[in-house]
Amino acid sequence: MNTADLTLFIRTADSGNITAAANQLGITPAAASAGLKRLEKQLEVQLFIRSTRQLRITAEGERFLLYCRQALDALDQGKASLTAMRGKIAGEVRFSVSSDLGRNIVLPWLDEAMDKHPGLSLNLSVGDSLSDFYLDRVDLALRYGEPEDSSMVAFHIASVERIAFASPEYLRLAGTPEHPEQLRQHNCLLYRIGSRAYDNWSFSKDGQQHSIQVQGNRESNDADIVRRWAVAGKGIAYKSSLDISADLRTGTVVRLLSDYPSKPLNAWLICPSRKQVTPATLMLRDMLREKCAEALAGL
Repeated sequence: MNTADLTLFIRTADSGNITAAANQLGITPAAASAGLKRLEKQLEVQLFIRSTRQLRITAEGERFLLYCRQALDALDQGKASLTAMRGKIAGEVRFSVSSDLGRNIVLPWLDEAMDKHPGLSLNLSVGDSLSDFYLDRVDLALRYGEPEDSSMVAFHIASVERIAFASPEYLRLAGTPEHPEQLRQHNCLLYRIGSRAYDNWSFSKDGQQHSIQVQGNRESNDADIVRRWAVAGKGIAYKSSLDISADLRTGTVVRLLSDYPSKPLNAWLICPSRKQVTPATLMLRDMLREKCAEALAGL
């Protein structure tokens, strides 16, 4: 059975469209259609119900899809194992990271790792929603917060403080808050996941907690947009110091309320299972730990 046809089957099932799957694989729709028909003939079963308007996977196709994914994953692991025996780090890594951290901090680190290991290939997903490891076919995810699923493997990468910050221009015009309560008089830039806006910002000093309900005229479900608004002088934001470490170093933004630290966040590199703990995973884990420590040093 041709592994290319199996890959085509998975891409078609995921996209629900033969043309989209063909474009992803760099083949023509006609070649893709022929490949699916060839696979159905070998299996002696119909994998998709085709009509002029839609493509729908059959019950038999759904069942075969699970085993097909497992088979290709096993082949990938076998290739990675053989490569590791030769002392090389290679193979595809499907990596997920949050928007701000991914675009502005982690991306150059991943480029550096790939330059060092030419046999490594990267499939990168950037976004703030939590990945479904199985539906999204993600091998690794860098996220704040330990996974609730105990069957997953989580490597601790860094402890990171969440801080309030703003641009010098905004502070020149609106003034600098000296106490968390004063945030109520400022335009605060809000980050939202789903229907929940993070408008309750927490600080502490001398064992006393300060939980402040803030408000402002801008809200986004993309953390990078919130950071850009703050850099542009639109208000005060509240984010991980790692996400804005480069901005802090260049003075593009200024940390506020440094006498009132927040509870640290933990960044974790998460794998859905131990079979994803490959030599490439361990290399990325060590690299992320080192780079995060360097980025946070002195902040």
